Amino acid sequence: MAAADLATDHLVLDPAARALLFTEARTANTFSDEPVSRDQLRAITELAKWPPTSANINPLRITFVTTPEAKARLLPLIFEGNRAKTESAPVVAILAIDLDFHDRIPQLFPVRPEMRDLYKDDLARREQAATFNGTLQTAYFILAVRAAGLAAGPMAGFDAAGIDAEFFADRPYRSILVVNIGKPGKDPWFNRLPRLDHEDYVEYL
Repeated sequence: MAAADLATDHLVLDPAARALLFTEARTANTFSDEPVSRDQLRAITELAKWPPTSANINPLRITFVTTPEAKARLLPLIFEGNRAKTESAPVVAILAIDLDFHDRIPQLFPVRPEMRDLYKDDLARREQAATFNGTLQTAYFILAVRAAGLAAGPMAGFDAAGIDAEFFADRPYRSILVVNIGKPGKDPWFNRLPRLDHEDYVEYL
């Protein structure tokens, strides 16, 4: 059966939603000067916070760079090949993990508040949990940006240590992704790249 027929028969999302979130979604390389409002950003974060993380730890922390002054601090820390993309985006999100996420476990996982103590004196364990779950949350965040009708340009090409020193010097945050956000600009897309066939990455046991 063709993939389109499978989607029609077995997926709850309608074709427009599937296209918006998945099949037609692309990483934007240029952005228009159309502004992105704080209400739009709030709607994105309110949607992205709901999917699951291990024991509901929610280690992701989001910093929206929205002013020329803040962007001037950020741009030198973006690798040169990515800098023009970030400069053209009306909003840039710095996605970071909070290595002290465990302090919020009694609030976020009240059925097992004692889990905080499992992490309290074990930085390596906190780093592992925060990195895994924060990476999950970056994917949720990108889908939420798309759900708002905006393009997301996620990038790993940046000076993470420099961003942490510049923006999070007084907090136990570690940046893991930068996401340019806005409406697509002129010639925003590269050609669509192929994907693996079903048989190449899926098996049934």
